[in-house]
This record gives sequence, structure tokens and C-alpha cells, in this order.
Amino acid sequence: MRAVSPNFGFLRVATATPVLKVADCRFNAMEIIKVLERASENSVSVLFLPEMSITGYTCADLFHQLTLLDGAMQALEIVRQATETVYGGLLFLGMPVPADDQLFNCAVALSRGTVLGIVPKCCIPNYKEFYEDRWFAPAANRRSRSLRVNGVETPFGEDLLFSASNFRGLIVGVEICEDLWLPVPPSSVQALNGATVLGNLSSTNELIGKAAYRRELVTNQSARCIAVYAYASSGVHESTTDVVFGGHRLIADNGSLVVDSKRFERHSALDYTDVDLDRIKIDRMRTNSFGDSTLNLGLNRTYSRIPFMAEIPEKPHRLSRPVEAHPFVPDDSVELQGRCEEIFSIQIAGLAKRLEKIGNPRITLGISGGLDSTLALLVACKTMDALKVPRTSIHGYTMPGFGTTDRTRNNAIALMKHLGITVEPVADIRAACLDEMRLIGHKPFGIDIERLFKAKSGGTSFAAAQEAMVSAFSELLTEIPPGSQDLIFENIQARMRTSILMNAGFVLGTGDLSEL
Repeated sequence: MRAVSPNFGFLRVATATPVLKVADCRFNAMEIIKVLERASENSVSVLFLPEMSITGYTCADLFHQLTLLDGAMQALEIVRQATETVYGGLLFLGMPVPADDQLFNCAVALSRGTVLGIVPKCCIPNYKEFYEDRWFAPAANRRSRSLRVNGVETPFGEDLLFSASNFRGLIVGVEICEDLWLPVPPSSVQALNGATVLGNLSSTNELIGKAAYRRELVTNQSARCIAVYAYASSGVHESTTDVVFGGHRLIADNGSLVVDSKRFERHSALDYTDVDLDRIKIDRMRTNSFGDSTLNLGLNRTYSRIPFMAEIPEKPHRLSRPVEAHPFVPDDSVELQGRCEEIFSIQIAGLAKRLEKIGNPRITLGISGGLDSTLALLVACKTMDALKVPRTSIHGYTMPGFGTTDRTRNNAIALMKHLGITVEPVADIRAACLDEMRLIGHKPFGIDIERLFKAKSGGTSFAAAQEAMVSAFSELLTEIPPGSQDLIFENIQARMRTSILMNAGFVLGTGDLSEL
């Protein structure tokens, strides 16, 4: 069993685009360290840098110069040492890695002074403005399972996942740029094998409309994988001989885009957010088809899990992203209008199908003048219109109780008349409710109903005694301290209204799942 996270499953993930000089590996290493310092200051646990962030993506034929490749390894050592003291989280950076007499475009994982593993790019683009195949081999060409990196044997392969020993559910997979554009990206297979945080080290150029496409791609991949997807792209300091890079950074959490950076920034930039790994784990358990797809699609393969110790703040930090108090109520008025119309249409479709199935009976509806019953009435009216059934088939009842005011009762009657439904006579439930309380011996708010009834029934008819009892009881209620509660008193009134409605016809509920 993994240790439970002290941060309730929230993890801080970041993407960054450091300032870069093409082919100046030492300079780039020092800029990366500056980014690591900022990441540490902001309690970042997992950080993704762009593709080829050690050398620059646009080195072109310099990738075949040993001076550059040796310089990249020396720069990696500088960054590795920095992860011992400057930054204790999990870092992914990009660099060229020679192996098996070939050159691979790789993501390198580091944590606490250790190079944990090297993941080569699976798909090498060689079309339009891209011609990586001139320098790099795809992951499928590798033969070695490990490489010696600065004297240390290090796992090497596209089948590596990085699993935190001290943070439940934190399993990280990484892919590189073009890999995301595949019909079945490596990240999809990584997710099916347990990865909850997916990263993409990218160098994607800027074209008209491409940023919007990237947003959709990252958001949809996060949703399909039920995972966090973090995307970091190279910035404006790459060579502009052929293309321009904007340094776009995106983070999506379970299908919601929570980080969408500015582009074309000329300074080192870092964006972070808190993601909910507990929610991801539970959503995957709930979505049984997620696990089934592993076998159905033939994607069951073995991944090596590389353990590491996650950097976790001693105390839960303040969340960096806002938590919406009303997640289903957008601030934008146009979006809000569309959301309300969608909800209304769903309700109408559901009610219409039910009414058709049972033969379009008369609908009974309790109208209080409040929001819940008003919404139910409006849905009922629109449903009748859709079915081309007269609105008079809706029978509205107002059933005042001890808390009903003249204003709400009059509002209810006016609303029913305005909408053209059948308005049933007012059913005052107060006397019946007091009789029910007498029957079970309940004393609401300490008031003895039986004694009150006997005091008012001497020498009068039963109806007159009931009327007098209701009047006296209502007077006593005004003396009850504000905030007093009596659940039985409230429930009896609710049950009485329900009984009247159910005896009259097909009841359309006005409340949530806990009530009618």
C-alpha cells in the first residue's frame, strides 16, 4: 500500500520554457537551473521542459557533431547536480542521446541527483517543415535496454513509467512532440498502464490556428486518458531559419484546460497548477470501459516502473487554481444561456418520453411560488407544447401550510393562470397536519396539540374546533425562537402535500433526489 498524500491528492505540476541559446549547452543548463529555483520556490512536484531543452531543437546538422553531443552530456551533469540541492521534484528535460550507433531524440527524467531514465521519441516526423529523420532514429530502432550516463547505468526505452513511492497515484509517463499527433499516442498506452500524469516535451512551430488545435488536442487527450496532460514547447529563442516557435505551455486536468500560457515571451517562463490525482483514480475506477480497453485494443504491454521520491510540501499549500463555487453556472452570459437551454432541453426530452410511454396522463404539480416548483411547471408546459397536448392537462395545486405567506400563495396562483394550466382549488393542509400530529402524539416545538384541540372543541362543531385550533397554533408559532427546528413537523406537511398530489394523478416532482 502506498502512503496517503498529506495534500488530499493534490499535486503541483508545472511546464516551463527557459531562455535558450542554440547549441550553447552550458548556457542552457544554467537557464534551466534558474527555472528549477523558481519551481522549488513554488513547491512544484513535477516539471516538464521543452523538447531538446539542453541543446535547442534547431541545431540541424550540428546534431551530428560530437562537440555538441558531449556538451549536452556535460550540461546534463550540471543539471543533475542541481537537482541534489536546488530542486527536489521530478524533472523532465529534452536532449539528443547517442545509442546503438544511432541518435535518439529523448526525454530525460531526473530527481534528487539521479538520472532515473531516458525515454526516446517514438515517431520521427519527416514531412512539411519537419525533417527530423535526417538526424534521429525512432524508439523502435533501439536495441539497448540501458545506457551509461556519466558513468551510471540508466534505464533506456519508450516503455518507462516513473512511480512515486510516497504519493498515492502519482505515476508519470512522457512522450515527445509528434507522438501526441499519432492515432494512438504513446501516452494513451501509458495511461492504460497506470500513468496518471502525462507529459509532452515539444517543439511545435507557430502557424495560423495551430495554437487552438493544440489546446483541443491536449484537452481531448487528457479527457480520453482520464489523466493530467502537461505540454511544454520551445520558445522564441530557437532559430528562425525555417519556422518560429512560441513557447506554448498547456496543462489539462481530466479534460479541463487549467493552464494556457502566453506565447512569444522573451524571458524564461514557468506555469503551474494543482491537479487532483485522487479524482483521477476514482474516475478510472468508475469508468469500467477504461480498463476494458487495454485488452480490447490489444494495448496490454509491459512497462517498467522506475521508483522515485516525490517532493511534497510539509503542509498542504493553498491551491493555485480557483475552485468554482458554482461549477455549472458559467460567468459568461452567452455560455450561461446555452447551458440553461441545454438543461431545459434534457428535462423536456426525459419527461416527454415518460408521458408518451404511459399514455399522456394528466399531470399534477404542487406550486408553491418558489424556484423549484416554478422550474418544474415551466418544464411541464414546454413538454406539453412539444407533445402538442393542451396545457390544461397540467393540474396545479397550491397547498399552503404553516410557513406559507400570502405573497408566495398569490404568486403561485398568478403563475398558473398566466401559463394557462388548470388551477385546482386551494388545499389548506394545516388542519389535516395537526390531526396527524395528534394521532401520533407529536408535540411540535413542545406544543401539546391534543390539549389545544380539547380547549377549542367545547360546544362547537368539529370543523369549527379545527379552525380554532389552527388559529391558536399559528399564534403560538410566532412565539417560537428563530432558528428552532422540528423535523417531524416539517415532514408531516411534506407528506400531506405528497398524498394530495398522488391521489389526484401523475405527480411531477419539483425537488432534488431526496424529495418530491
